[in-house]
Amino acid sequence: MKYLVTGGAGFIGSNFIQYMMDKYPEDEFINLDALTYAGHTNTIERFNEYCNYRFVKGDITNRQFVMELFSKEKFDVVVNFAAESHVDRSINDTSAFVLTNVLGTTNLLDASKKYEVERYHQVGTDEVYGELPLDRPDLLFSEKTPIHTSSSYSSSKASADLFVLSYYRTHGLPVTISRCSNNYGPYQYPEKLIPLMICRAIKDIKLPVYGNGLNVRDWIFVEDHCSAIDTIIHKGKVGEVYNVGGQSERTNLQVVNTILEKLHKSKELISFVADRPGHDKRYAIDFSKIKSELGWAPSMSFEDGIAKTVGWYIDNELWLNEVTAGGYQEYISKMYGI
Repeated sequence: MKYLVTGGAGFIGSNFIQYMMDKYPEDEFINLDALTYAGHTNTIERFNEYCNYRFVKGDITNRQFVMELFSKEKFDVVVNFAAESHVDRSINDTSAFVLTNVLGTTNLLDASKKYEVERYHQVGTDEVYGELPLDRPDLLFSEKTPIHTSSSYSSSKASADLFVLSYYRTHGLPVTISRCSNNYGPYQYPEKLIPLMICRAIKDIKLPVYGNGLNVRDWIFVEDHCSAIDTIIHKGKVGEVYNVGGQSERTNLQVVNTILEKLHKSKELISFVADRPGHDKRYAIDFSKIKSELGWAPSMSFEDGIAKTVGWYIDNELWLNEVTAGGYQEYISKMYGI
């Protein structure tokens, strides 16, 4: 099988490639990435030793390029991780999210239809469902939960999901979609909560926490997410959406405190900052469908996963310094006023 993995120089995409190449050494993997601010060659240079791997630099928003690549390579499976994914950035500038997440996805869908791929998988997000109330822990997002987006990011991802499903219904394209809760683990760009807090705490720099820190997220270790996508690709029913969760709800403040404890740092590093607009209160995933139908469930506890993640960032200071060079510090200061 020949796989096209888009966005494979980013956090989840690169972890997926690693997972799949280790599990399926007989298959071929093409990594297509535009190498934007969150995609780095030093994240994927470890793949150069694999004979069944190739990197292609390119942008899924370039329709002609995408069509030519599909014509040349004749992919069997397409897994689309390529996306603008940071909510804070989408609040300030929507355009990149529409271009990559919507136009880019439709380019991939058209190419997949024309060149008859055997499976197109869209990597989605639980954020398309909106938010849950903090005082109803019994409520969870299921695949039947109506789409009710809060940000330009989640709106663009919901739009992409709808296009994917329309290609199945109209053209018979064999598609599947996964909607996952918040990921964490190695190689995550440090603008997201967990790597941002780890990296700043290591350096004894103030940790910006939105509002009162009581917003709740369901956390999943990235390798569990990768195994879920693998399961869906090989066992999932065409035309279906599968929710993927870690069964590890935590408030943002609980997450930050856990990181500080792992690093033996003082809670005085926490600095509460003005909340962002439209900040969803709670996400929580019901993954009973993928569990009952496909036999998948997360294997990593949050306690073990966060310890492993903290250790990875401590051991990979060179990678961290390289990806945060340039305008990173200026962006963080501007975003959090800290």
